[in-house]
Amino acid sequence: GEPVPFPDGLYVVFNKPCGCTCSHKEEGELIYDLLPPQWLRRNPCVNTVGRLDKETSGLLLLTDDGSFEHRLTSPKKHVPKVYRFVTAAPVPVSAVELFASGTLMLESEKTPCLPAELELTGENAGLLTLHEGRYHQVRRMLAAVGAPVTELERIAIGTLLLADLHLAPGEWCAIDPHLFD
Repeated sequence: GEPVPFPDGLYVVFNKPCGCTCSHKEEGELIYDLLPPQWLRRNPCVNTVGRLDKETSGLLLLTDDGSFEHRLTSPKKHVPKVYRFVTAAPVPVSAVELFASGTLMLESEKTPCLPAELELTGENAGLLTLHEGRYHQVRRMLAAVGAPVTELERIAIGTLLLADLHLAPGEWCAIDPHLFD
């Protein structure tokens, strides 16, 4: 007798806290444990648009729309994703040019990373904008220049900024999927 939430598709932004995993099946706390349980019964199922590792916090999109998910994760679409980071060692200034060049090869990869924008906000801190989403990419890129990450937060996807949403860790809100058109 109650209306079905999100009858035209689920499009949600979630402020992922550290310590939970973007998976349906892994051990430990999952992001889905923090979301309404009825979302798990949706068909098609609700998935994350990309992933954030267990120790990364911040902006995460969830949807049950496969074409929306593909539109945002395909490297051909070049949707920028911005990460705020803190490192255990100083980030060399030369990393700005290296990351922008599109020549950085990560260990066990066959192709170089796409050009990325690195803005240093301190000796051990900065912002990194990516246009692709490889496994642990931010952590691997910074480790490759001798600056292992100690804190990592995704703060933006496209024009959607986490700060504008005023969501505490673990909170979510609906978004208009046309924000990314």
